[in-house]
Amino acid sequence: MKDSFGRQIDYLRLSLTERCTLRCTYCRVDEGLCPKSEELSAEDLILLAEVCVELGIERIRLTGGEPLLRKDLLQIIRGIAALPGLKDLSMTTNAQMLAEMAGNLKEAGLKRLNISMDTFKPDLFKELTGGSLQKVLDGIQAAIAAGFDPIKVNVVLMRGVNDGEVDDFIALTAKHKIDVRFIEYMPIGSGNGSDKLRLNNQELIAARPWLKPLPPRLHGQPSSDYTFDGALGRVGFISPISHAFCSDCNRIRIMSDGSLRTCLGRDDEISLREALTNGKDALKQVIHQAILDKPRCHLFNQEVLEQRNMSRIGG
Repeated sequence: MKDSFGRQIDYLRLSLTERCTLRCTYCRVDEGLCPKSEELSAEDLILLAEVCVELGIERIRLTGGEPLLRKDLLQIIRGIAALPGLKDLSMTTNAQMLAEMAGNLKEAGLKRLNISMDTFKPDLFKELTGGSLQKVLDGIQAAIAAGFDPIKVNVVLMRGVNDGEVDDFIALTAKHKIDVRFIEYMPIGSGNGSDKLRLNNQELIAARPWLKPLPPRLHGQPSSDYTFDGALGRVGFISPISHAFCSDCNRIRIMSDGSLRTCLGRDDEISLREALTNGKDALKQVIHQAILDKPRCHLFNQEVLEQRNMSRIGG
């Protein structure tokens, strides 16, 4: 379906949990999280996905937190993958548990993976996330072996932290059928120092004239994609601050507690819990109206979402 600005809304980010195995410096520091007891059941999550697909959603990405923490994850994937009309089911993960699960995820019906990895340096990775870089690398190899294609590696760039590794990440796309996407640091959370840490993606592109632009793989994708001679994968730049993509936004987000968010860069959300108890027709009505009310643009340039860290935006 379309919102009031004529944008085709066909993409759902569905958060399965706010729990995570990592504590990334730009995502969740000193914040309270939705407790496990408040997470929706597998049945409710599948029902929400079903209603959204019937409303015109064609692509669903499972997010967190860390979705691999859900003990019923394979049940959720199987249920959603079986929905008539769904064209794509993907997941974002920090890959700390991926190596042992990649094959089962693929078998259950998951089609694509986005993996978060902000540095090739083990010590820096530990400092930024509290996790193991080797587990990420093992997870990527397991995902390749399981047949995921393409695999996307998401890199949040931070000035003076990992900006010296840009060309190392780009080189990764020459050796493997992996897409690397550089994400601008966003002003979410209290006192995150985003202005000092943020790099302008447009400057990174301009400094590399050998990058050749590519048409997007998917409708409404936020990244501007590039390639270079000999590359097997793509290089993408996601620039919500320096090059806002609101006019092409095609997505909504549902949190693990049943809160619906129609814009990442605003603080508004709608609870779907009452509608969940009243059945599909009630859910359709609430979600349909929320899509019609979706705002024209985000407010990143006007305000800092002081009380909302990255883990509460739905991935």
